[in-house]
Amino acid sequence: MTTAEHRRLADDSAGWHRWGPYLAERAWGTVREDYSPGGNAWEDLPHDHARSRAYRWNEDGLGGLCDGHQTLCFAFAFWNGEDPILKERIFGLTGNEGNHGEDAKEYWWFLDSTPTHSFMTWRYWYPQDRFPYDDLVAENRRRGRQNLEYELLDTGIFDHDRYWDITVDYAKASPDKWCIELRARNAGPEPATLHALPTMWFRNTWSWGLDDRKPIIMAKDGTLVAEHHALAPMMLTSDGPATPLVCDNETNTARLWGQEGSTRYPKDGINDRVIGGADSVNRDGVGTKAALWHRLEVAPGDTATIRLRLGPSADTGSTDTGSTDVIATRSTDTGSTDVIATGSTDVIATLAARRAEADEYYGQILANLDPEGRLIARQALAGMMWTKQWFHFDVERWLDGDPAGPPPPESRKNGRNKEWRHLNNADVITVCDTWEYPWYATWDLAFQTVAIAHIDPGFAKDQLRLICREWYMHPNGQLPAYEWAFGDVNPPVHAWAALRVFAIDAAANGKPDLMFLEEIFQKLLLNFTWWVNRKDINGDNVFEGGFLGMDNIGPIDRSAPLPVEGRLEQSDATGWMALFCLNMLEMAITLTERSMAYEPMCTKFVEHFAYIAAAIDDRGLWDDEDGFYYDVLRLGDGAGAYTVPLRVRSMVGLLPLCAVTTLGPDTMARLPKFARALDWFIRNKPQYARHINHLHSHSGGEGRLLAIVGPERLGRILERLFDETELLSDYGVRSVSQRHRDHPFVLELAGMHLTVDYDPGEGTTGLFGGNSNWRGPIWFPVNALVVEALRAYGRFFGADENFELPARSGRQIPMGEAANELADRLIALFREGPDGRRPVHGLAEKFHLDPTWHHVIPFNEYFHGDSGAGLGASHQTGWTGLVADLLLRRS
Repeated sequence: MTTAEHRRLADDSAGWHRWGPYLAERAWGTVREDYSPGGNAWEDLPHDHARSRAYRWNEDGLGGLCDGHQTLCFAFAFWNGEDPILKERIFGLTGNEGNHGEDAKEYWWFLDSTPTHSFMTWRYWYPQDRFPYDDLVAENRRRGRQNLEYELLDTGIFDHDRYWDITVDYAKASPDKWCIELRARNAGPEPATLHALPTMWFRNTWSWGLDDRKPIIMAKDGTLVAEHHALAPMMLTSDGPATPLVCDNETNTARLWGQEGSTRYPKDGINDRVIGGADSVNRDGVGTKAALWHRLEVAPGDTATIRLRLGPSADTGSTDTGSTDVIATRSTDTGSTDVIATGSTDVIATLAARRAEADEYYGQILANLDPEGRLIARQALAGMMWTKQWFHFDVERWLDGDPAGPPPPESRKNGRNKEWRHLNNADVITVCDTWEYPWYATWDLAFQTVAIAHIDPGFAKDQLRLICREWYMHPNGQLPAYEWAFGDVNPPVHAWAALRVFAIDAAANGKPDLMFLEEIFQKLLLNFTWWVNRKDINGDNVFEGGFLGMDNIGPIDRSAPLPVEGRLEQSDATGWMALFCLNMLEMAITLTERSMAYEPMCTKFVEHFAYIAAAIDDRGLWDDEDGFYYDVLRLGDGAGAYTVPLRVRSMVGLLPLCAVTTLGPDTMARLPKFARALDWFIRNKPQYARHINHLHSHSGGEGRLLAIVGPERLGRILERLFDETELLSDYGVRSVSQRHRDHPFVLELAGMHLTVDYDPGEGTTGLFGGNSNWRGPIWFPVNALVVEALRAYGRFFGADENFELPARSGRQIPMGEAANELADRLIALFREGPDGRRPVHGLAEKFHLDPTWHHVIPFNEYFHGDSGAGLGASHQTGWTGLVADLLLRRS
């Protein structure tokens, strides 16, 4: 059955994607807003400045939304009557304040969203007592890297449930008309007052000397009307009693720098009026930032409700649900009193209709999952939708400065991203995390598109196209990494992601989008050439790619020059490139259905793969004694040259396992020229052909395995992978073997004592960035690649060969079942265990015991290698959202 949301996705000519949750939770402390001489992004625009300083590049807010160019923004602000500032944005520690790097210190959740954002739910827990800003900063600063992080729960502020449980539902009555319901439950034991300020404002485009057209927001009869030359007039109305407050989205230069400003009513005017009663808002009700100030008096356990409309001013009051009208009332989860303003029938009807349509849509997609699986997948996919962001960064303008601004410091010309002047981003992009990483990272984005493709394949395809566009990709073919250093090297996973997105889209729509695949293939040819020319320095098919996302997994900083004369040959870089070859081969084979001009490209990539696969052996990256792949440090010249294998059993050595695919007899029969070229290569280049000449017959046909790790070595490397005392955890594959806890790897080099041990939780050193840890925890993206590799081996062997899992258990299963078991272990991070606890919640007892907290699920950056506790960024629905893909493929 085709649902209403399916119909909106199939024909979005009306522009249902035009508005969405494209507002970051944090714009302060970002590279874009950094105008310091030393590139100190966290310090140049800190949290204390955020309420008073107009942002140059983008905006932030609580549970917010905006149009697709971030012209007009909407979000909520709150005040509990105790805090020194309005709660307008999520608070957290800077990269230099946190004992494990940047760290959000609040609790908020993305619980629901359809792909067109026709229905969305956001939830936030706001303490009723004074927010412990100073305590969080001071205690985390006191703690070292060996200590746990000091979280908001640890302050005791939630001990007696004195907090506001705030839920906001958004529903679109039409593509640009929003119906909004805020429900604030007083979870505490006493009556309390919440000040709620739904706020809208224009992104500041007029202060930089580029466009002097200034928009306007006016307070009229208790409503707010926003007018802009590029938008139809928009009106914000509330069904409850509210006081309009209006100021300007401009910097309070007097507060920050003691200078006279351009307005009497700067950006923090609403804050100063609510908190201190200052004369800081425009009594004429005219400006560029405005709020409707509600004061909610709520008894213990009761819920206050505010209903709002945001839409074109000409027809905001009309009802247009886009489906059969449904009039509904809503009782609270606790059965408490619901304080509802009158005159809300159109909002209620739209919310009910869109909620029902969202349930119908996800009901189809998640139909084969059990209740726990549906809960996990729906929240993961909601997070994927909420972590879209309008990302704006014109590097040339940032480097040279604005006409109205002071010239940038001279140091900038030779500093960060100076080689990326062509890069000009102003698009809605899926980002890693809307607070801790509110910017795109290229390899994160690739994994994100795979999960997104299950609900919005069009957006997933557009994101992969976008990252390869000429104003993103460097003229030399490199893809941008992330705003801190666009020239860093991320793993080349975009061909892998494109194939997965292509397959998911084809299965959903019943036909393959060969045009999409061809577009991506052509662009990735440029990127492949960049890799070969820049990262295979000696032309010997062994690659040195940098840290490749796995920052501190080895003993040597792989992004910095070696401390000695020599060369570090990387198993993972070489494995990544072999996987890139095979992905390009698979794409070329598929594209022969469109044009046989791609058949020669099949030969090119299968031969290039063979050269790389042979080189990884010939250069000694396989250690036959240990049955594992290692990085190799190659030192000296000529007859005095020698190698030092870096015997760290880690994800670095597992990456070659991921370079695997299969060719079936139908493919070879359909591509006779390719088949003949492959036969010629095998006969005439036997020294390279050993990795592409594995044949196996089952199910009535003969298949061919192309793999760095052939059948003769597969069992040996699986002994390490499937060993629960080494790499296999109850919750996935550890990034470093557990054996290094008792047997650390030690390297003496150039007078330095370098070690790698097993460190399953947060990073305990500041090595190579220090804000994340690859020395033991479980990381979702590389685990997903391992699962995919096991499935490929499963296709080759079928049920003819079994493998022991776990090691030394005596239990023998086919490889396809092994892939499913590994997927199940990853999913178990979020599932209730036999004890009713979700491993991801770690030591936070309130999340295990309190029903209100238990069913909201964080999607962390990575996970403790033994306990499965969530670590790092708490809203990394970027790549951790892959759990939805695992669930849907498992079903």
